[in-house]
Amino acid sequence: MKKQDIVKLIHLKVITNTGEILSNWVNVCKLNQLKKGEMIDFDYNDKKILLANLDGKIYASDRICTHADADLSTGILTEEGVTCPLHLSTFNLKTGIPENLPAELPLKIYNVKIEQNEIYIEVN
Repeated sequence: MKKQDIVKLIHLKVITNTGEILSNWVNVCKLNQLKKGEMIDFDYNDKKILLANLDGKIYASDRICTHADADLSTGILTEEGVTCPLHLSTFNLKTGIPENLPAELPLKIYNVKIEQNEIYIEVN
């Protein structure tokens, strides 16, 4: 699925009475648009985000490899995580930690929630 196929429907901000933003939930797509074993790319402001459906569980992380700036949405999704198409480092989607070299720095992981068959990620 390409990002132009996805419609951003809702931005939900939780703001304190002092104006501080506690959380910012962004609707990415419908749950049925991200099938098991699939990944999609998503841009929000300056963030490049990867969504992956690994065995029915939805994960969200930074999309760019921390080693060589490769786009992980063009990589390989396996039980171990997402593998970079450039130098084959695999990142754990639960923690963002690379499982092997050459990548050493973890990916940022985003909170995910599903409400009424819509996938939301928390971006701050």
